[in-house]
Amino acid sequence: MNQSGAVPKGLEEVAENVWLLTGDLKGAMNVYFIRGPEGEIVQFDAGTSPMTKENRRVIEEFGGIDRVVLGHAHADHRGTAPGLGVPVYCHPDEVADATSDASIAPYMRLRELEFAPVRWIYPFLLRRWDGGAVEIAGTVEEGDTVAGFEVVHFPGHAPGLIGLWRESDRVALVSDTVYFVDSARLKPLPEGVASVPHPAWAWDHQKLAALKPRVVAAGHDQPLRGEDLTEILSAAADKY
Repeated sequence: MNQSGAVPKGLEEVAENVWLLTGDLKGAMNVYFIRGPEGEIVQFDAGTSPMTKENRRVIEEFGGIDRVVLGHAHADHRGTAPGLGVPVYCHPDEVADATSDASIAPYMRLRELEFAPVRWIYPFLLRRWDGGAVEIAGTVEEGDTVAGFEVVHFPGHAPGLIGLWRESDRVALVSDTVYFVDSARLKPLPEGVASVPHPAWAWDHQKLAALKPRVVAAGHDQPLRGEDLTEILSAAADKY
C-alpha cells in the first residue's frame, strides 16, 4: 500500500481523501478512490471496460488498493472490475447481475425510451462498456462501513444500488442514484440541475434528498455541490 500518501496523477479531488477518475464517453464515466481512516484505499464503482488500462495505472500508483465496491452491477459501472486483480464487493441484491455474462439487466425496459436513436444505441453501448461477469469476493449492506463511509441502500435504478455517505462533511458518493446528465437523450443537463434515471431502468428516488448532502458525486459527470441540495434532488425525484 502507498505509505507516502501520494495521490496518483490525473485524479480530481472531490472531498478530503476522495478522488475522481473520469474517462470514456465525453469523460463522463466516473470511478472514485477513497483513503480510509486506517490508510486503506477503496475504489467505488468500476467504470467501463475501455477505462481498464487507466484504472490499473491509478491502482499501481497508489501501490495497490484493498478492494473495489460496486455501486451496482450495470455494464458501465462494472466494466474495469474483471481486469483489476482486486477483490470486488457489492450489495447482496447485485450479486446475480454482477456474476452474469449479460450486459443488459433483465429488468431494463429500453423500449420505453422515447428518443429512438438513443433507444437503438444503448444495447451497443452497454455491450461496449461491459467487461463481463465479475467474481464477487463479498458483500456490503446498509449500515456497513467502507473506508470511513456508511453504506446506504438506494434500490431503484438497480435492486442492489448503494451509495456511500460520510456524515462528518455530508459527502455522498451515489453511483446512479441521481444523474447530472440526461440518460434518455445522452446529453448534458444545465448546470445545477439533477435528474433521476428514466423509468426504463428505475422506480424509486426519494431517499437521497432526505440525507441533505452538501456534495453529491454520482456515476456520471461532475459532482454537485451546495449548502442545501434538497430542492434540486427532490425536484429530480419528483419528475418521474
